[in-house]
Amino acid sequence: MAVKYLKFIVSRLIGTLVDTFILWVFSTYVFSSYIGNYVISPTISFEVAVFTNFLFSYYWIWNKRISGKNKKTFITHFILFNISCVLGFIVKMAFLLLFERLFGWDVIYCNLIALLISGIFNYALAEFIVFKKRPPIIEAINDRESL
Repeated sequence: MAVKYLKFIVSRLIGTLVDTFILWVFSTYVFSSYIGNYVISPTISFEVAVFTNFLFSYYWIWNKRISGKNKKTFITHFILFNISCVLGFIVKMAFLLLFERLFGWDVIYCNLIALLISGIFNYALAEFIVFKKRPPIIEAINDRESL
C-alpha cells in the first residue's frame, strides 16, 4: 500500500504541474475576469490533469487490479475515474474559493493548497471505488467477457 501511495503522489505531482501550468497559461494569457480566472481556467486545467492522472492510474498505479485490459475496461474505469474526480474537483473548488475569500490569495496559491486537500479525497475514491480489488470470481467472469 505504501508503494502504491507513493506512486499516487508522484503521479499527482505531475498532474499538479500540468494543472498549474495550464491554469497559469489561461489565467495569464486568455482570461482577465474573475469568472475566467477563478472558475473557467481551473476547470480547463482540471480536465487536462484528470486525463493525465487517469493514464498514470490505469497503466501504472492500479494496473494489477485491471484484468483483461481492453476498450471496455478502459472506458468503464475512465468514466468512474472522471466521476470521482468531479467529486474531488468540487472539493478542490470549494477550498480554492474559500481560501480566496478568506485570505485574498492569488489563484495559483489557492489552487495548490486546495489540490493538497482534495488529493487525499481522490486517493480514497480511487483505492476503494474506482480501482477496488474485486473478488477472484468476479475477475474470472470479467476475463471471460473480455474474450
